[in-house]
Amino acid sequence: MPTHRTGTREEWLAARLDLLKAEKELTRQSDEVARRRQELPWVRIDKHYRFETDEGSASLADLFRGRSQLLVYHFMFGPDYTAGCPACSAIADGFDGFVVHLANHDVTLSAVSRAPLAKLQAYKRRMGWTFPWASSHGSDFNFDFDVSFTEEQQRDEGIEYNYVREAPLAKIPSRTTADGSETFAAMSGTDMATYTRERPGMSAFVLEDGVVYHAYSTYARGLDGLWGMYQWLDRAPRGRNETGVWWRRHDEYGQD
Repeated sequence: MPTHRTGTREEWLAARLDLLKAEKELTRQSDEVARRRQELPWVRIDKHYRFETDEGSASLADLFRGRSQLLVYHFMFGPDYTAGCPACSAIADGFDGFVVHLANHDVTLSAVSRAPLAKLQAYKRRMGWTFPWASSHGSDFNFDFDVSFTEEQQRDEGIEYNYVREAPLAKIPSRTTADGSETFAAMSGTDMATYTRERPGMSAFVLEDGVVYHAYSTYARGLDGLWGMYQWLDRAPRGRNETGVWWRRHDEYGQD
């Protein structure tokens, strides 16, 4: 017997039409949020950042690749990781499918991580990805955009992530691992403290008259809309239906 409520086609249609009203309102609200997002003031970036890319050393302006807009995915892959974050990897699995469409609409999508370029290139080959991925190793870029933190900040000062101040690690009596951090740390070849000194996020930049401006950044659940897997699951009959960490890198399924 089904574990979920069942009904007639007429009952389903009535409930579906009621839900449609809420979906349409959500769409209108999403459009309004997008409009407000695009109205945020741009902040000029005068600091000179350097990145290592497949094409050699690059500036932030170079990452635009001749286009006027740049979307950066802050991929969790620290210098001490042996592999990229599994959650970031699940998000990045979708990049190759639409990066070409963005490129033909004056938008460049690039991942950026603090791991040295050679590590990124090896992992990229393993995953079969082709999207641009730059190393910010030795640069302040990740720190300035609140996705990387020093051991001292994490331990003694507390960090500012997702526009909220987190308490210093030394003052937290016990850490919860409900978010999968401990599992993801092990899957990334490091301990949880090292793993969580990197955080996920995305930032948008614009290049106008030779000047780069920061337009937008989002973190944590603000990335949900970019995670195609979850957009599909939210429309599946049982939804996300999660009990702990269930996904793996796409080449690891069936290895347990």
